[in-house]
Amino acid sequence: MSVISHVCLGTADLARAVPFYAALFEELGLKLRFHEPANGWAGWMPRDADRPLVIVGRPWNGEAPNPGNGHMTALTARSRASVDRCHALALAAGGTCEGPPGLRPHYHSAYYGAYFRDLDGNKLCVVCHRAGGDDEREGDA
Repeated sequence: MSVISHVCLGTADLARAVPFYAALFEELGLKLRFHEPANGWAGWMPRDADRPLVIVGRPWNGEAPNPGNGHMTALTARSRASVDRCHALALAAGGTCEGPPGLRPHYHSAYYGAYFRDLDGNKLCVVCHRAGGDDEREGDA
């Protein structure tokens, strides 16, 4: 069981955000579970579970979304190659690089991550914790 129920990423433009996240989340094994433009949100979940839920949408309070200083959402990839693909997908969709894919041994010896911002400035990380990192099996070893 994950201790994370859901994560919300704010956007000012759902029509622009959904394509940005669709390819990225597909690479990470998340499936679009709902897309409700009238309500201003869309949600993705793992293919084989109902949590965690990742929601992209307009803030509930009606104010403009803004990324918080020190806030970051980190997503787990199955392999280092998947980290590379996610980073490339994000940049190709208009995201900005906050740190190219690579080892970050100051976190731990197998930490391979990439950092980027989405179209609304939300900071994300895609990381593989697997030693060697080339095995595409599920989970982190």
